[in-house]
Amino acid sequence: MGFEQLAGLREQLRAQAQPKPQEAARPAAVRREPVDPTVEAIRRLQRHFPLAFPKSPAAKVPLKEGIFDDLAQRLDLLRLTNDELRQAVSTWCRGSRYWVCMLSGAQRVGLQGEPAGSVTADQARFARTCLARWKVERRNAKPAAAESA
Repeated sequence: MGFEQLAGLREQLRAQAQPKPQEAARPAAVRREPVDPTVEAIRRLQRHFPLAFPKSPAAKVPLKEGIFDDLAQRLDLLRLTNDELRQAVSTWCRGSRYWVCMLSGAQRVGLQGEPAGSVTADQARFARTCLARWKVERRNAKPAAAESA
């Protein structure tokens, strides 16, 4: 390829690389994936009550027994339905990060992070059982997924 051809190719590439004025003036439409309503509800809980619902990677904290009733009084503030709130709290309390924090004697917290009782030995035992069961199910699910692939 000669110098003339390279110079022509360079000019052609420059012309393609320069944005056209019409395209630059109009911002691209942002495509958002639909968000699970439970995830959105948990985000709202984290925004309004960060001490009770800390964002990852911070460790979860044991919640006050009856915290759902406290939250139900604030449905208007949270802009959630009773069912959305129930699902969000249920999901929050049904995961490995929550079960790990449920140690016997651990301090439970209210919505503003205030102390509200402690975790009993039976509750801690139940959390350990849930965590162990979850680990077994997870371990068994990995080989099954590999076999189907």
